[in-house]
Amino acid sequence: FKLNIKGIMWSPDEISSLCYNHFNKLPKRGKPEAGREWTLLAAVILLTDSSEQKTVHKQIVSLGTGTKCIGQSAMSTKGDILNDSHAEVIARRGCVRYLTEQLYRAVSGQSSDVFCPGSEEGKWAVKPGVSFLFFTSQTPCGDASIFPMTGSQAQPCEPVNAIQSEESERRGLKRHAECDLEETRQGPRMKTSDNHSSHRKSGNTNEHEVITENKESNPLNEVLRCHLPDLHRTGAKCVPDSPADPLQPGLLYHSVGVLRLKPGRGERTLSLSCSDKLARWGVLGFQGALLYHFLQAPLYFRAVVVGKCPYSHQAMQRALKTRCSDVRDLPSGFSAHDPEILQSGLEFPHNHTHTESKHTHTQGRISPCGAAISWCAVSQQPLDVTANGYKQGVTKKALGTSQARSLISKVELFHSFLKLVAATEDSRLPESLRGKDLKTYWDYKQAAGAYQQAWTQLRLQAFPLWPRSPRELLLFS
Repeated sequence: FKLNIKGIMWSPDEISSLCYNHFNKLPKRGKPEAGREWTLLAAVILLTDSSEQKTVHKQIVSLGTGTKCIGQSAMSTKGDILNDSHAEVIARRGCVRYLTEQLYRAVSGQSSDVFCPGSEEGKWAVKPGVSFLFFTSQTPCGDASIFPMTGSQAQPCEPVNAIQSEESERRGLKRHAECDLEETRQGPRMKTSDNHSSHRKSGNTNEHEVITENKESNPLNEVLRCHLPDLHRTGAKCVPDSPADPLQPGLLYHSVGVLRLKPGRGERTLSLSCSDKLARWGVLGFQGALLYHFLQAPLYFRAVVVGKCPYSHQAMQRALKTRCSDVRDLPSGFSAHDPEILQSGLEFPHNHTHTESKHTHTQGRISPCGAAISWCAVSQQPLDVTANGYKQGVTKKALGTSQARSLISKVELFHSFLKLVAATEDSRLPESLRGKDLKTYWDYKQAAGAYQQAWTQLRLQAFPLWPRSPRELLLFS
């Protein structure tokens, strides 16, 4: 299958292959140990159409890996720690770093691969023929990962012969209830104690509790229960003050369409699921509030491509598009964007499935890789490897210093933005930045008036329960 954009062809498999090959060329640092660790990958791809030659140039401008989040108590008022190191978030933050450099080149009179002067003073527009794709090797955690199992997945227990004895039935039920979770309950994400998203929580666990606690129950009823259609599940929990998941058997385990928080290491995080963040970027743009000062319009992904994995197009549509499709009264330029959603037939070689196939008993248990890799197409220090929110390998003594910070942390991206502002002549500054005494990260975010108006409408109409970031975490300068 190939998608036709303005008469130019590319396929999901081409996109996924480009991303996997790029990952393979990166240094070993931060990559999972073969056979023992797994990770997930996401990337932003710049497409440049050449209408005359009927070709499209595909360039990865940001790539990220990662599966972890930090808990609320570990968050920093200095903006120097990565709260969310899921691959999708790492890739998007790396893209913001890339876009900041491209804007810096533009305002400095150098050539930019992305931007050209806009029609408004101090504003920049995306060049004709330029667009962006988003790739993720796995369905995003949260709402997009909740969908019915199909085929053999939906019937994980072996069929029971109706004429076998009652004792045989009971033995069979116990065997089915204790079947291997890795094989029978695998969902879009693999759940660990500090997971990226979920290996499905064991529906068999609940069934086993019923069997052992109620020995007088009819075994045939338990067989029917075991054969109920089931859901792929997510480890992301419903946000506070929202209705909780029903946690009923089968298709009634989860609510759908709701905001969810990613799980942490035994502590609740403040990080919204990747499904929720992609939905937000589909209305507000993926450039963020700061860069919006310099842009004539928000930047949207032309398409979202998912690697080979358990997948539901309907769930992706619901999570990324339908939830925001009725948002109205947005400022000029903003819209509930409608990206193409496509799946590749190529699987990421470092995901849980491939890692499991290479695993040996001498390697201990399989676990998610503790590091997150960020690579972006910038002129200096394109590679940034982190663990637990800080640069990998940093000493405890260095924590809290600039040496420990990731190049895509809030404070580092903010400092890059301030360099962009300083490089712009006063007469060519966007109106939103002229003659204002702006000092902190919070000040600059709030000054992006149209962006904040769009965010207000999105909150009111689609996501009223979206948790607000504590202001004290955004006052750094």
